[in-house]
Amino acid sequence: MEKRDLYDENKKLTGETILKGEPVPKGRYYITVVIFIQNESGEFLIQKRVMKKDGKWATTGGHPVSGESSKQGIITEIKEELGIDVESRNIQLFKTIKTEDDFVDLYYLKENVNINDVIVQQEEVEKVKWASIEEIKYMIQNNEFSESHTEFFIMCLNFLNKK
Repeated sequence: MEKRDLYDENKKLTGETILKGEPVPKGRYYITVVIFIQNESGEFLIQKRVMKKDGKWATTGGHPVSGESSKQGIITEIKEELGIDVESRNIQLFKTIKTEDDFVDLYYLKENVNINDVIVQQEEVEKVKWASIEEIKYMIQNNEFSESHTEFFIMCLNFLNKK
């Protein structure tokens, strides 16, 4: 069973852990990581989740296991879900959102991933593709894109517009 580290309200490690699926104690938080990978053409690498997850399109994300930092966690998720290695120094944290029970760290990576090199984690991912901003907005309008990732996508676009 997957163990997750717990943090206090200031995002400092407490030394406490919970197992995946356990309720988060009041005043404690876990970390969620999400990354937007964009190629030189301005397209985003998105993945269609398996039906048991919700069958919607989203970007790569997950939760660091106990002992991993947020950045290590997103690198692990990219490797697990897409089968690709990325350089830590190229990944940029652009926003942290504090919710009722987690901190969501949003990352950005500009990288021309060869789609033919992607090996999807079949338990979680059905397929991947590069999608333009317009395609993703169309998916959002048609309820084909994850609701939470829609909010994160808008935040990513805002971040990119300020660069």
